[in-house]
Amino acid sequence: MAGRRGAIPALITSARVPRSLDADERNRRYLVSMTVRVLCFLAGCFAPFPANIAFFVGAAIIPGFAVILANAVDRRTDGVPPTTPTDADARQLPAGLVVPGDVDPEVRR
Repeated sequence: MAGRRGAIPALITSARVPRSLDADERNRRYLVSMTVRVLCFLAGCFAPFPANIAFFVGAAIIPGFAVILANAVDRRTDGVPPTTPTDADARQLPAGLVVPGDVDPEVRR
């Protein structure tokens, strides 16, 4: 098994991605977003007048989206939709026994 040290193991479970890998992925998304923000700011410094306003607006708006993307936790399931029973398969309680009668308002418990 010396050659299999870097091989990707076969998926034998429907377990979710570990939190450590999920956190690494979210950190990477945040870093990419902040890199784009810095590039927008630098482009705004060197671009001519009409374009630099768009770059500065982009540099001001990107942090909000970066935080939202960084805080987005993977909530996907294993992809198997839950089964819903049909009317024939549904378990139902039988109808209860109905006792005919009148309610006497003067009788108190």
